[in-house]
Amino acid sequence: MNVLVWHVHGSWLTALVQGPHRYLVPVVPDRSGDGLGRARTWDWPSTVVEVTPEELRDTPVDVVVLQRPRDLELLRAWTGWEPGVDVPAVYVEHDTPPAPADSRHLLADRTDVPLVHVTHFNRVAWDAGRAPVHVVEHGVVDPGHRWTGELARAAVVTNDPVTRGRTVGTDLIAPFAPLGVDVFGMRVTGLSDALGVPVGEFEDLPQDVMHDELARRRVYLHLTRWTSLGLSLVEAMTMGVPVVVLAATEAPTVVPAGAGVVAADVDALVEGARRLLADPDAARAAGEVARAAALERFGLERFLTDLDAVLEGVAR
Repeated sequence: MNVLVWHVHGSWLTALVQGPHRYLVPVVPDRSGDGLGRARTWDWPSTVVEVTPEELRDTPVDVVVLQRPRDLELLRAWTGWEPGVDVPAVYVEHDTPPAPADSRHLLADRTDVPLVHVTHFNRVAWDAGRAPVHVVEHGVVDPGHRWTGELARAAVVTNDPVTRGRTVGTDLIAPFAPLGVDVFGMRVTGLSDALGVPVGEFEDLPQDVMHDELARRRVYLHLTRWTSLGLSLVEAMTMGVPVVVLAATEAPTVVPAGAGVVAADVDALVEGARRLLADPDAARAAGEVARAAALERFGLERFLTDLDAVLEGVAR
């Protein structure tokens, strides 16, 4: 199949494009969010093909994977196609709703474009109305067991922590700072000044380099208050990194006993991180539990099989 999909979430798309199809990724001259094109920090196969808005109208498309309201607008503007009418389409919802009980999805009144949630928490939080609903949990390309834990520091992965603030738990990083925290992601420069405490700031590293650096840290912190599920948490677990996780949204269901610490009590999280940082053997054992759990639940083969079943069902 020819699958049209915008480059919105790099880690999720990296897993998707490992599948058996041809993936058409829009590209615009300034490589803005309307068309980022092929990834620059992920390794994608040759089956990922850039397509300009001008080329798209004359390009055969079997199914469109929508991920944002903007994708619907661009599809209509560039091709004149109405998703679900002129071309088969699904809408993958990556995000939690603005409010947990009364947020109605923009596709709630439609039955021609299935809604695909990436977590079960998302499914129960969004009001999907009449839309057909599926849950296809994340999948990750196995980066291998990389944990060394040679640095007795904690790692955080987050994008735009200064502007996104409490939503991504930026304020919760400060209590861990005395233990030693390094923050990785996009637009993290200036975080120390915003927090008023020193943290390491590592911006825009290629994925493979970032994975190696995460694996050198002894523990991984997942402090986000309101998100479907951060793929960086799953990737850290897959690399054998023990995790310290705020018990919010889907995250508590992902981390089994023995893989680290899960709590809503920030003091308990800090104390758990302190224990793991002080005990490399305990950290190693927790990381092995984390890796086994992540591979079982978020394996690439399961993800591709589940998502292909939805795509092929729509494209028929």
